[in-house]
Amino acid sequence: MMAGGVKMADSYREKSRTVLLVDDEPDILELLELTLLKMGLEVDRAANVREALKKLAERRYDLCLTDMRMPDGDGLQVVQYIAQHNLDVPVAVITAHGNTENAVTALKSGAFDYLSKPVSLDQLRALVKSALNLPQAGSVSEGGGDKILLGHSPVMQKVRDLIERVARSQAPVHISGESGSGKELAARLIVQSGARRDQAMVSVNCGAIPENLMESEFFGYKKGAFTGADKDREGFFQAAHGGTLFLDEVADLPLNMQVKLLRAIQEKRVRKVGAIAEEAVDVRIISATHNDLAERVRSGKFRQDLYYRLNVIQIQMPALRELRGDIAAIAQKILDRLRGGSPARFSPEALSALQGYDFPGNVRELENIIERALALCSNGVITVQDLQLAPAEPRHDGQTVLGEKCPLPEYLDRVERQALLEALERTGFNRTAAAKLLGLTFRTMRYRMERLGIKDPHGNGDED
Repeated sequence: MMAGGVKMADSYREKSRTVLLVDDEPDILELLELTLLKMGLEVDRAANVREALKKLAERRYDLCLTDMRMPDGDGLQVVQYIAQHNLDVPVAVITAHGNTENAVTALKSGAFDYLSKPVSLDQLRALVKSALNLPQAGSVSEGGGDKILLGHSPVMQKVRDLIERVARSQAPVHISGESGSGKELAARLIVQSGARRDQAMVSVNCGAIPENLMESEFFGYKKGAFTGADKDREGFFQAAHGGTLFLDEVADLPLNMQVKLLRAIQEKRVRKVGAIAEEAVDVRIISATHNDLAERVRSGKFRQDLYYRLNVIQIQMPALRELRGDIAAIAQKILDRLRGGSPARFSPEALSALQGYDFPGNVRELENIIERALALCSNGVITVQDLQLAPAEPRHDGQTVLGEKCPLPEYLDRVERQALLEALERTGFNRTAAAKLLGLTFRTMRYRMERLGIKDPHGNGDED
């Protein structure tokens, strides 16, 4: 253990990192300073807000750690000063135990993270390590690798800018948007651009876990906790320790699990099923859903206090139909990726048809359409016929008129296709789970997907 501590200290000394501590209580300042010095960091002190702002104006720090309550103001003033002056300094606040409102307010104001009193030195060390591991500030790149957000429209650029900002924080992020709009991709970009980029990202589809298994899946269990528990097992929180837990379709969590999740987030501690003691977990939470979470709160299906904690920072992913000017470029990028070495291209009419289509399944549907068209096209040219786009579905005062249902087979195919895509989105394209949601057998699910040309963008085989 000592060797590891010396190694960490040497690493920090090489980089000459300096932390500004802001607190009016000498005993706490001394404890925090001693801990940071043992980590090989330089420490500067400020006893109040005025002194802290003066020091921030005079020199650059690698981290600022400030108490919330001080004689001449509060820690939020320090957070706001750093944000307003665009200082590249992660700032964490120390709040009174149980003061959730202060912690959330600080995070919304731009704080990197928070600690609750009495300060856990293990949590302090983890926070410092994360803050000093932040990459250089820079834009979320469009190029390189699979993790990219395509499109140059202002709305997509706004999303990229927001991802860049939230990546430099530990604040919980909630990503909303329609099925297939890239919510998980946005979550992975946040991780890729943040301090936890080298740690695990555990993705959980909350709608695909049976309710009676949720607690053991999230928090783990001890041997003998229930029939079949023949050994200790870690849950999602333990697997994501030091990294990120991505809760997809979080709106599907049952109310009793919402209570337990809220406590785990607030206390940063979890208890395995069958265990007596809790254990500390260091996890950043990113959640997503295609549902309107605020509406579910109003209808009593989602706890307001959990919504408050998850939705500290919100990112709204645009639907593909909101990016009409980008559709041709996005389609071309997808085609370039899917065609391999073949010279396939779109006809001008095909590109025009894509730009006029509404894409109820968003980018995922566009990928499926292009993949199918590649298999159907002749002479390397994708035509409008190869795309097999569903006819537009006009609406009149919110009602579907008879003419829209004719011819009936095409109308029924559109309805079935949308139902299948929504179920697959909810289950992360796990066809077994999607079939269960729809009340189908796996064989029937596979047949319907093949008939409608729906393919898994991840390339999974017949077995789930």
